[in-house]
Amino acid sequence: MTVDVQDAYRICETITRTEARNFSYGIRLLHPDRRAALSAVYALARRIDDIGDGDLPRDAKVAALADVRRSLADPGASPDPVLVAVADAARRLPIPMGAFEELVDGVEMDVNGRRYETFDELVGYCRCVAGSVGRLCLGVFEHRPDPNAPGYADALGIALQQTNILRDIREDLGNKRVYLPRADLERFGVELALDAHGDLVDADGGLAALVRFAAQRARGWYADGLRLLPSLGGRSAACCAAMSGIYRSLNDRIEAHPELVRDRRLSLSGREKAAVAVRALVGSALHRRPAGGAPS
Repeated sequence: MTVDVQDAYRICETITRTEARNFSYGIRLLHPDRRAALSAVYALARRIDDIGDGDLPRDAKVAALADVRRSLADPGASPDPVLVAVADAARRLPIPMGAFEELVDGVEMDVNGRRYETFDELVGYCRCVAGSVGRLCLGVFEHRPDPNAPGYADALGIALQQTNILRDIREDLGNKRVYLPRADLERFGVELALDAHGDLVDADGGLAALVRFAAQRARGWYADGLRLLPSLGGRSAACCAAMSGIYRSLNDRIEAHPELVRDRRLSLSGREKAAVAVRALVGSALHRRPAGGAPS
């Protein structure tokens, strides 16, 4: 069965509008062709991530990830609309398809229940599950040639993932997952546990101190990653600034009130996210400069 490419893109954009609670605020700022391409990238990344987070038994998850890995060898040969759209986007734009393989590697770490001894080990995981997405986005963005750009995109993805980890400590622990490095837990005297209400235990404030420290550390990764912005074209810069701005604002909130992660999943309101997107769009217009890359 042949799938029309435009229909495939429409399916990916529907997935993005429905599922991308934070990224959609940035993606919608792109010109239509790049918005469609980034929606295709998001839809496939989301599929990979959902395998890891789903309810399937471990062996079924491993098999499903192996199927995805095989499909990446020739996505254009598949009738699957998400793969059809990704293959078309990769023909038009310099999307690093190997980054999807890295994402699969990272999700396999989740499926296998890996824990991390040191922060450097955690960075390796974050590079797979989020730095890869940063580099995929860079492949879609309009940008001037810059040999450092992939590294900046990688750092920005790693920054976002650190914020995700801090936001989701309680939820992850309930799902038998721990991402905070053992060295950090020991340094702050934290033994992760949930009380009878399903909230994180923090009788002596050690967890709050650790969360604040980790949010401050993530701030440095944001600063490094945002060095990408000057090389991006106007709409691409706005998209990147909006997506990262939402997470950076959340990171600031976690740093200011680390105790709140004990009993809730912190987030920005829709109005706050929209305000970040508007500021990003205005900022890109004020600082617009010519950029290279494929035509919009």
